[in-house]
Amino acid sequence: LETERMNELIGQLLRLAQLEDHADGGESAAMEPVQMEDLIDEVAADADFEANSQNRGVTVLETQPCVVTGSAELLRSAIENIVRNAVRYTGEETQVEIGLDRASREDRLYAHITVRDHGPGVPEKALQELIRPFYRVGDARDRQSGGTGLGLAIADRIVRLHGGILTAANASGGGLQVEVHLPLEQEV
Repeated sequence: LETERMNELIGQLLRLAQLEDHADGGESAAMEPVQMEDLIDEVAADADFEANSQNRGVTVLETQPCVVTGSAELLRSAIENIVRNAVRYTGEETQVEIGLDRASREDRLYAHITVRDHGPGVPEKALQELIRPFYRVGDARDRQSGGTGLGLAIADRIVRLHGGILTAANASGGGLQVEVHLPLEQEV
């Protein structure tokens, strides 16, 4: 089990290093039109299957057609990291909720993805730190979850590589809500 965890951590570190290299002008990923509603549905179905074994679920509340130019593999990885993090912290017998719609931001149209859990949320002062590599809110919480503090950092790097923005806030009524804005390159 410890060997598996170490292998996963090493893989995540290598992934983060590759993303940093891309951000610094290194070799870039293949860019193509990505149907975000299909990607969201696939990630949600996979995560729901795994979450059910933990007495949790993942549900897609709504999707609108959104096409983003980017790397389907990287975007899937980013959304998976966010959703898996939400599954880890949502309460038992609750659903992680995912939504995809279009939003205007600074006179530009974006694919707006929301992922909300129904867990304990995060102290306000820690919200900005969540995307920092290896940052974890509390030792006791992390021992229970087994997280390494890399999932949201990797997701943030991927989103930024695609010209997007990732933010996190405590949701009204409890839980954490992560939002991703990715520029729409193509009208559907």
